[in-house]
Amino acid sequence: KRKTLIGQSNMDVGGNGGGSIVNSKQRAMLPNKSRGEFVRNQRKDSEGFSESPDLEFEYADTDKWSAELSELYSYTEGPEFLLNRKCFEEEFRIHVSDKKWTELDVAQHRAHAMRLLDGLEVITREKRLKVARAILYMAQGTFAECSSEAQVQHWMRYNIFLLLDVGTFTALVELLNMEVDNSAACSSAVRKPAISLADIMHQTQLTHLSGGPQGRPLKQIFALSALSLPGSPLYNNEPISVMLFGMVTKFCSGHAPHFPMKKVLLLLWKSILFTLGGFEQLQTIKVHKREQLRLPPLPEDSIRVIRSMRAASPPASASDLIEQQQKRARREHKSLTKQDNLDAFNEKDPYKSDDPREDEDDNDDNDNSMEVEPFPMERDEVMPPPIPHPPSERVNFPKGLPWAPKVREKDIEHFLESSRSKFIGYTLGNDTDTVVGLPRPIHESIRTLKQHKYISIAEIQIAKEDEFQKTPLSGGEEDVEMCSTELLYQGILPSLPQYMIALLKILLAAAPTSKAKTDSINILADVLPEEMPTTVLQSMKLGVDVNRHKEIIVKAISAILLLLLKHFKLNHIYQYMAQHLVFANCIPLILKFFNQNIMSYITAKNSISVLDFPYCVVHELPELTAESLEAGDINQFCWRNLFSCINLLRILNKLTKWKHSRTMMLVVFKSAPILKRALKVKQAMMQLYVLKLLKVQTKYLGRQWRKSNMKTMSAIYQKVRHRLNDDWAYGNDLDARPWDFQAEECALRANIERFNSRRYDNNQSNPDFLPVDNCLQSVLGQRVDLPEDFQMNYDLWLEREVFSKPISWEELLQ
Repeated sequence: KRKTLIGQSNMDVGGNGGGSIVNSKQRAMLPNKSRGEFVRNQRKDSEGFSESPDLEFEYADTDKWSAELSELYSYTEGPEFLLNRKCFEEEFRIHVSDKKWTELDVAQHRAHAMRLLDGLEVITREKRLKVARAILYMAQGTFAECSSEAQVQHWMRYNIFLLLDVGTFTALVELLNMEVDNSAACSSAVRKPAISLADIMHQTQLTHLSGGPQGRPLKQIFALSALSLPGSPLYNNEPISVMLFGMVTKFCSGHAPHFPMKKVLLLLWKSILFTLGGFEQLQTIKVHKREQLRLPPLPEDSIRVIRSMRAASPPASASDLIEQQQKRARREHKSLTKQDNLDAFNEKDPYKSDDPREDEDDNDDNDNSMEVEPFPMERDEVMPPPIPHPPSERVNFPKGLPWAPKVREKDIEHFLESSRSKFIGYTLGNDTDTVVGLPRPIHESIRTLKQHKYISIAEIQIAKEDEFQKTPLSGGEEDVEMCSTELLYQGILPSLPQYMIALLKILLAAAPTSKAKTDSINILADVLPEEMPTTVLQSMKLGVDVNRHKEIIVKAISAILLLLLKHFKLNHIYQYMAQHLVFANCIPLILKFFNQNIMSYITAKNSISVLDFPYCVVHELPELTAESLEAGDINQFCWRNLFSCINLLRILNKLTKWKHSRTMMLVVFKSAPILKRALKVKQAMMQLYVLKLLKVQTKYLGRQWRKSNMKTMSAIYQKVRHRLNDDWAYGNDLDARPWDFQAEECALRANIERFNSRRYDNNQSNPDFLPVDNCLQSVLGQRVDLPEDFQMNYDLWLEREVFSKPISWEELLQ
């Protein structure tokens, strides 16, 4: 096992492991003799659980602006920067011959921007492409006239707000829409500038709109154009995200394999993030909705709680346990040999070692241990006795647990039902107020449960939807708020399953654990150069670029899925995207993603800083060597990869929460050892979502698993929210009984379809709900046009159906 881990962590940059953990710059500085020993020690550290460092990572909607900009461009796109500059300067010199762009005033800048915008209207495709590239060069900060990265970023911001002000974004999306519909065109030449421009504009808006005098009105204009509200003539009356989803499905179906899929996904992510909002906005919307529904406020701000958490050392690996047991045996043997006799030993403190070096070893072993006290069983069987630290070294931990406990109404009903059945012998259904005949401790338990009762927005929405289904006529019209989330859901609803399948197909192709297959989709079309590499150095550079390309795609898709899941659920619980993901095998796909050396993935160095934009266009490119390619950055982890892992874990939690059938899928796919290995990453937020996934399945894993994983159980108790009467740690809960999983999913699907049919299906009206005229005079007074054949045969019909049949009027009256 150790050899396998070493092999995975030491993969080449072109392999699917994502690079070596060892810092190549440090390795190159070592003498040849000690280099091998250094690498061995580094490998040992990388595979051991307790040696991994705490990661100083702050989870946010996006990475830094500079990092997001550099990820938009592949390293093979270097020549295109010069091409964009050439197209701009040719057009610019026609009108301005004696000055640079940075030397003009605002009026001249605006006039030239308007000229370029008019150039997008020409019929000739080549001319349109040149103008699009000239506009892209403006959005890239007219870098040829800048001497530093800060200058490039300043002019990027200035030029982008200028382009937005003259209406360039709308024109670019129209151009992109026209090119997408043009199935005959198989060149991505026009799409690339348009998508790059749109993404730069989105990213700049996200980063810089908070301040500045021109920010607020431009943000309103930009948000309206990006959303495309009903009645707007642009983008077929659909949000831009719907058009981008269409590009994704065309790409996956094979109709448009030339689409630059990384840029499309990044633009789709940023457009969703801009129009719907990020995680901070989600929390604000949730608080506002609870106020509207007159629900109690949230017990805490989840974002703040998670940010204040500290990472805990994960459970030790099998090799670590063996080493600890061997050390413990050596210590016991040494202590026995040092005893002169039993009396001399009794005079000593039996818990104090004579040798100070042994104390140092013990401290090294226990410094990174879990903050919670180990269980007695674990201490006896696995861990050596804890060595007490001096008072000066002790850390003062905050008292109490991080989360307020929650109780559902259903939990109170179950508790009362079982209590009444046990003490009285009968039940009262859903009555949660009557406590006659129950002992006083039960009264206190009920009071405690009600004190922590939590009513979610989803419960209110489900109750309202049940009322609409029961009383479709007397319930009245539903007041649907046409917010950005509602508009997007209406736009993607007709093809929602296809969109989810397409995203998961691309995610599968980009996962580092996936092997290349002939029938899989090609996601590398926009990163592979026209001429394949001929030298080892070129191959290494391309290997880094390909791995980086895949990581960025995983990052974008994971963020898209998580944002949509959270926004749709908050807007209405039955805007339920999760079931489409489950049917498309999202759960095993995410587990397959985590079934790798996750520390190797998170610490991968698939970047070449001298080739990142805008560094590569400001500074003279040095001669690339194998050492400079391997050096990468100095960070202890890769931000985008850790961001992707947390997103995927959150998605998995969203899919399985309160769904027993899907929890059983986690058990069937043997997710526990995979998730337990992910605890190796010492980052509090990632550990929290891993522990949540382990908590929901502990009752199904058996007593022996719980017995041998007490450290994990302690971490769950310490970090995950408590449900007061949830027997997750024992497995004797009612929910652990056999379950009709298919019926559970079918009932959920039926509820979702009824909701979608009632709210969005205007063409199919139920004839049972049409108004009926019950007034005798108006019914008899209506003129009924009979068909001609009936009028011709009326006498025959009268004879056959009326006169020839005897009628017993007495029986009819009775």
